[in-house]
Amino acid sequence: MGRRAQLKKQQPKEVVVYSRADDVIDWIEQTCYIPEGIHIGKKVVLCAFQKTAIRDIYDNPSGTRLAIISYGRKNAKTSLAAFLLLAHLCGPEGCRRRNSQLFSTAQSREQAAVVFQLAAKIVRMSPRLRSSVHIKDSSKELMCTELGTRYRALSAETSTAFGLSPAFVVHDELGQVRGPRSTLYEALETATAAQAEPLTIIISTQAATDSDLLSMLIDDAIAGHDPRVVLKLYSAPMTDDPFAVETIRKANPAFDYFMNQGEVLAMAENARRMPARENQYRNLILNQRVEIVNPFISQTVWANNNAPPADLAGHIVYAGLDLSEAADLTAYVKIARINGVWNVHPIFWLPSEGLSERSQVDRVPYDLWRDLGFLHTTPGNTISYEYVAEKLRDDFKKYNISKLGFDRWNFKHLKPWLLKAGFTEYTIKDHFVEFGQGMQGMSPALRELEQILLECKIAHGGHPILNMCVNNTIIVQDDAGNRKPSKRKSIGRIDGFVALAIAIGVAPLDAGKIDVRALIG
Repeated sequence: MGRRAQLKKQQPKEVVVYSRADDVIDWIEQTCYIPEGIHIGKKVVLCAFQKTAIRDIYDNPSGTRLAIISYGRKNAKTSLAAFLLLAHLCGPEGCRRRNSQLFSTAQSREQAAVVFQLAAKIVRMSPRLRSSVHIKDSSKELMCTELGTRYRALSAETSTAFGLSPAFVVHDELGQVRGPRSTLYEALETATAAQAEPLTIIISTQAATDSDLLSMLIDDAIAGHDPRVVLKLYSAPMTDDPFAVETIRKANPAFDYFMNQGEVLAMAENARRMPARENQYRNLILNQRVEIVNPFISQTVWANNNAPPADLAGHIVYAGLDLSEAADLTAYVKIARINGVWNVHPIFWLPSEGLSERSQVDRVPYDLWRDLGFLHTTPGNTISYEYVAEKLRDDFKKYNISKLGFDRWNFKHLKPWLLKAGFTEYTIKDHFVEFGQGMQGMSPALRELEQILLECKIAHGGHPILNMCVNNTIIVQDDAGNRKPSKRKSIGRIDGFVALAIAIGVAPLDAGKIDVRALIG
């Protein structure tokens, strides 16, 4: 035997070092069974994206305090949460942290039961777990007596979550929380202070708006302020074709593993044919941050009308003005029909003082939009109608403005400034039109606006503030089918949309063709 062969034979075998994540992965695959679906009863074999998430959580050099896992529905998010929960209840993590309190949360009792029910099914299907975990269906609890660990499912309807001391928490579908706060989330997160290494896992599709709790947590994680926060976000870009297979894959890591591709593609086709379903499809399947409540028009239809608008000089112009309260957004939109297309030119005002704070509250970059020229500011902490009046006077000199629709609510404060700017009582009476924002005034305008958008007869140029207003707008309807935008139910500022609808409302509808021969005859 040669010297090299002897040395090779004498070398000790390579020592395999298992990490914390390896222990969790191996335990799940050796102990757990698929709880439901077409592969029910088979041993779990974790997909690559699931293993990556587990490694990022449990092998984080900084230690993980919060993990956010977000992708489209039907990617087994809740099953993964149940597997991790059991690993902390009676698996390797439970051995590390004996006598721990574990919780899962959701917004409703029904949703809160989902993680518990999946975990209970996994326990009942596993010979190793059946003997060590006690299930209490009535109170949605699991207990491992040997390790002293206990798990309970909680909902936002729970009377109180104070007095608890959680070492591990799963927040299921936290994207359903509206607004920046959740009493249950805050109660459990502040209660972890008594634990040495608490771990919170959020597993959810995205929330509807930037100002919702989950969106704020995701944005903070993207910013990278805390290395103890792990983010696994799968979301299709808003600029991609929403119905393309490659777009769907970006939000659904399980698409080529165990998802029913035919069902998902059928959902995409339904959303393509029926715009009212598009936002739901975008949120649940593409995991995009959009409002599920049906808006006035889908984002795809709006995007199809984003051609750059032409110059309005030399054409008959119509306008809409939505005057704000003292410190809110004021919107002024001019339109003119050129070669059959309505060209849209919006202008927006906000007070200059407190603009950064207002950007944080509304979760939109007003200060950036100001710097880019999309937003005009007036001095002070309230909207100066003097500036609005002067802009209107300049536009009446520059353009052939036939009618300008306005809501009467704040017009009494604007009119003195119009007179000071040089408007006459006659001009105001002849060109300014009071336009009600109730069902009677808005419903015909919305009907016309919807029609021309569907026919791609608008060119709005993708103005970011107008885009925001359109995307925020929620429409309410009475029993007779009349509609109007609702500022109360909408998810943010909608002033630009209202001004656009008013402009459409004061513009004449398409006139029928004149039969010249009939006139001669």
